[in-house]
Amino acid sequence: MVARYLRWLLAGGIIGSSILSVAAHAVAGDEATHASDHEEDVLELPEVHVHGLSLNKDQQLGPVPKSTPWPGIPPSLEGQELDDWMKARLLVSKDAKVTVVVLEPCKHRELTIAGMNALGKWTFKPKMKGDEPVDGELTVRIHFRTQ
Repeated sequence: MVARYLRWLLAGGIIGSSILSVAAHAVAGDEATHASDHEEDVLELPEVHVHGLSLNKDQQLGPVPKSTPWPGIPPSLEGQELDDWMKARLLVSKDAKVTVVVLEPCKHRELTIAGMNALGKWTFKPKMKGDEPVDGELTVRIHFRTQ
C-alpha cells in the first residue's frame, strides 16, 4: 500500500512538473493580454435592474400581481405632514378574486380606507401548483408619507 502511494506521488510530481513547464512557456510569449488588444471586445449594455429571479409555474411561491394601483392621499388629509403605514393581507382565490384583510390599520382612518380601496383594485394571476391554480396569499405594507 505504501509502495502504491509512493508511485502515485512520483507520477503526480512528474506530470505536475511537466504541466508547469508548459504553462511557463505559454505565459512568456503571450502578448495578447494587454487591454488595448481587447478594446473591440468590450460591449456596453444599458443599465438593467433585476428584482428577483423569474420562477416557473412549478416554483411559484404566491400569486403574481398584474396590476397594482397605489392609493392617493385623501382630500381631507391633503397639505398635512404624514408618516403613517398600514399592513394588509391579500387573499387571492384560485379564480383570482382578491379579498383584503387589514392586519394593522393606519393611525388615520381615511388612509386605511384609501389603502383598502386601492388594494381591492389589484389584480393577480393565481398561485399555481404545477398546472393547477390554487388559493394563495401575500402580505403588503403601504407607507403613506408626505413632507
